[in-house]
Parts: sequence; C-alpha cells; structure tokens
Amino acid sequence: MAEQTFEVTEDDVKAMLLAGDCIAGQAGRSMLAKVLKGSRDKKLLALGLDSSPTYGYFRSLTLDQITERVDWMILNDFLAIEHARDMPLLVFTERGWDILVEMMTELMLKQWEAWIEANAIPMDMTYLKDRNRSMILLFLEKVANSGDTRYIPLLQRWAPLDYRKVREAIGKVIDHLNRGKDERLELEGAHRSFLYTPGEPIIEPRGSERLKCWECGKRFEWTVEEQDKFRMRGWEPPKRCEACREERRNRREAWLWE
Repeated sequence: MAEQTFEVTEDDVKAMLLAGDCIAGQAGRSMLAKVLKGSRDKKLLALGLDSSPTYGYFRSLTLDQITERVDWMILNDFLAIEHARDMPLLVFTERGWDILVEMMTELMLKQWEAWIEANAIPMDMTYLKDRNRSMILLFLEKVANSGDTRYIPLLQRWAPLDYRKVREAIGKVIDHLNRGKDERLELEGAHRSFLYTPGEPIIEPRGSERLKCWECGKRFEWTVEEQDKFRMRGWEPPKRCEACREERRNRREAWLWE
C-alpha cells in the first residue's frame, strides 16, 4: 500500500460511520465517497442518501481523496467489503458497528433532551420504527437509566406506533421511570458492545495479529501488509499458517496432475 499522506481524526471516523449507515449492504466505496462529498449524483438523490447527517462532510476534498479515507476505514477494521453477486458492497465490521450503535443511541438521547428542554414534543415518532432492534433497545435502556420522567410523554407517543416487542420494552421503561428505581434496567436483546468501550480511543495503532492455524493448531503472524491485501479484496482472515497453505496448494496441484 502507498504511504499514507493524510490524517484521519476520531470525528472523521464517526462521520464516515454515520454516512455508512445509509448504504451498508446496499452500495460500495464510490457511493459512500459521493455521500461524504455531498454529490448531486442522480442515483444518490433518488435513494435519499442526501439525508445522511454527514452528507457533504468532506465537501472540500476530491472524490479520490475521500475514497482514500474510505479505504483507510476498511484497512483499520471499521468497514469491510462483502461481495454479493460479484458486487463489492460495504458493510460494518463488528467493531465499527459497536461504535456506530453507541454513537447513534447517544445522538438520539441528545435529540430527546433538546425536545424536552424546548418543550417541543414531536407529533411524528415513526422515525424510530424499523430501526435496528438491538440498537433501539439500547436506546430505551439509556432513557430508563437516565431516571428522567420527562421522557415519559415521548415514550407514550412512540409506543402505539411500534411492534409488540418494542411496545413491551417501552412499557418496562415507563414503569422503571415512574417507580424511580435506583438499580439499572437491562432489556433483553439490547446491543452489547464487545469490541468497543465508550470513552476509549477509537483509532488504535495497527500491528501484526496472532492467529491460530485451523490445520496444525500453531499460532502465526498475520502482518499488516497481509491484512491490507485481505481486507481490500473482501477476504476473511486466513485460517491456515503459511506452511499449511503451501502444503494445501501442493496437494491440490498433485491432484490436478493425477
């Protein structure tokens, strides 16, 4: 890979994850770059991608420069390439998804706080329906554990519009707030982050990873250079060490020549 000539900040990572939320599993690198550029591409506009909260975040950069930053997100394990019918689509890695969920739920809570402070409860709460279920349940946990009963009117307006399981969770949150319980409420099915802890640095230095060979059981180094190659091609991490891969290739070649 070419030497990196640009800097990516934590705010940049968050902006790219937010933009990725509207295209994950549906489009690839070039479309994400266009969203971040603020492009007036017809397909982008037809899909409503200009409604992304970070649409035009990198407006001052060229598409090539933005694509370099999207590729950085792939190399640093925030986004991944997944092939569907030979079409390379962007998806979230587990760590990227953990960060996005935490960020989204905090943004949603801040929005509710602003509505409460302004005494401006919105009439339409359908924007919450059909969102990722585990994320919605985590958001409800945050509402419950805030202890703020001023959220109850928002919850009551939301409840009739959503599915049964979400309605039941909303009911538990309202009950928790009304009772003023000191213990934390935990909702079954709420998102749990395993690869990211809120408050910890998002950008970490890269290095070789130690993997275990499925064939011989030995540990082997997966270098940064190999990681770059695998991630940009949408490949899973290697399951075998180099020696076992070589032996496997030799067996395959011997079989072909028989």
